[in-house]
Amino acid sequence: MERTGPTVRFSGFLATCTAAVLAAGALVATAPAASAADVDVARNGSFEAGLDGWSCSAGSGAVVSTPVHGGTKALKGTPAGNDNARCSQAVTVKPNSSYTLSAWVQGSPVYLGATGTGTTDVSTWTQSTGAWKQLTTSFTTGPSTTSVSVYTHGWYGTPAHYVDDLTLVGPGGDPVVLPAVPSGLRTTAVTSSSVALSWNAVSGATGYNVYRGGTKVATATGPSATVTGLAASTAYSFQVTAANEAGESAKSAAVTATTTAGGGGGGGQLPARALVGYLHSSFANGSGYTRMADVPASWDVINLAFGEPTSVTSGDIRFSLCPVAECPNVESEADFKAAIKAKQAAGKKVLISIGGQNGQVQLASTAARDAFVTSVSKIIDTYGLDGLDIDFEGHSLSLNTGDTDFRAPTTPVIVNLISAVKTLKAKYGSDFVLTMAPETFFVQLGYQFYGSGPWGGQDPRAGAYLPVIHALRDDLTLLHVQDYNSGPIMGLDNQYHSMGGADFHIAMTDMLLAGFPVAGNTSRVFPGLRPDQVAIGLPASTQAGNGHTSPAEVNKALNCLIKKTDCGSYQTHGTWSDLRGLMTWSINWDRFNNWEFSRNFDSYFGS
Repeated sequence: MERTGPTVRFSGFLATCTAAVLAAGALVATAPAASAADVDVARNGSFEAGLDGWSCSAGSGAVVSTPVHGGTKALKGTPAGNDNARCSQAVTVKPNSSYTLSAWVQGSPVYLGATGTGTTDVSTWTQSTGAWKQLTTSFTTGPSTTSVSVYTHGWYGTPAHYVDDLTLVGPGGDPVVLPAVPSGLRTTAVTSSSVALSWNAVSGATGYNVYRGGTKVATATGPSATVTGLAASTAYSFQVTAANEAGESAKSAAVTATTTAGGGGGGGQLPARALVGYLHSSFANGSGYTRMADVPASWDVINLAFGEPTSVTSGDIRFSLCPVAECPNVESEADFKAAIKAKQAAGKKVLISIGGQNGQVQLASTAARDAFVTSVSKIIDTYGLDGLDIDFEGHSLSLNTGDTDFRAPTTPVIVNLISAVKTLKAKYGSDFVLTMAPETFFVQLGYQFYGSGPWGGQDPRAGAYLPVIHALRDDLTLLHVQDYNSGPIMGLDNQYHSMGGADFHIAMTDMLLAGFPVAGNTSRVFPGLRPDQVAIGLPASTQAGNGHTSPAEVNKALNCLIKKTDCGSYQTHGTWSDLRGLMTWSINWDRFNNWEFSRNFDSYFGS
């Protein structure tokens, strides 16, 4: 949330992506000559056996009879939307060995590479329109590497490309045997929105796939997984398979589990339709200072802005009322506390919001994590608050540079934040209200990009909130993503949507509720949240942030999401009748704008 005028952070990311694409034109590597003992260890690199041995993303690969480089068949890859038509194959190799990867390609552009080498992964690319061109690169496997993945792909939004006569020449590896079917599948924990499963480990398996009703919903590296995003009081059937380089086993015997009743996440403490607002309690800006006692009854959740760290990495959070020199009409601390109690007696929730535009918090160590828990607890206890709002922005999650799977984060700033919030939730119990206010950059942009991305130079913050939201979804009362101060974001219709109108809020909110594949990987799907866990975040006035939306457009968005009317060109993936409500930055700016935002909320929902 911005203390001062609106800021657009997205342009830097677009520039990074553009630069990365322009810089991708590396020269084709010159490979060492293969020894006499070397063989081609790739399977069906001529594609004469169709797609046997190959896996292509989003059904993007097909075998054609023209054009071909050799034989009678070639691979045709067709990028579409946010998919780059990546076709890959796991190949068995020997450790500490040299391999040469080569393929004939045609298209603009076409990429060839290998991952999982155990040393340095390699790739090369070319633009080859109208003529076949050979791509070649080489690598040496690591001391324990027995399998690598070789791949080809095109680029987003480009025409189809072709690949033929792909070879991986080097020492032949030992054959990998298909793993056995897992046994002993059982449930270990059940909540209103999740089921934890475990099973017996399978020898030779490098991973496992979990299926719900025949649809893959989770993957795991070990013999356990938790399936989330489920409906309360509902029976589900689960199966699991084991996988390795040779492929995937058959599905195990099914186990059935029924989720418990209840809303979860403390959402039942809020009214069916809730209005959330931030109150500038620790600072003043052009909107003026608003006393807690003067906040109208329209506001159901009041987030105190802000608790801020003593330093970026300390984890030590402090909160105090705005100084008199900055806010001449500020109330005394005693009056402030009394007003909070009066709001709570009227059924309102008052939270401390941590972060904001200037409050960068990086819990990069366990010491910082523990300091965060201790200091936030002190603020909550001092003012008798109902919970915590996480409003981390900017570089607070910028160290998320190594993770590629949002379901299993290892980055310290992510892991420690999750641990700290879970500790606070456990300390204060089921009445603890937890909300989050990330920007679209850190959430919905994960649909296209996550982690280090396909270029290596991509901004690692893209989608960085996803592991936090996912890990805390059973504790989360409300997620209200900031649908403002944003560049265009691609929706589930694979079209870009721009802020300021109903269409943007419809598309962004529908993604949160329907779920989406992270970075286009259909095996890593972010499950949708319950509608009662989601509110739409908007600026209260044109001064509050870029992307102000008129009341008429706000109402169109609500009509589409709740009633499936007024949807325009975007069609939602459900009728989200239990959508919780709206959030705004801020109560102060709404007062400055003659309460237009809250009055419209009350009018729409008949409050």
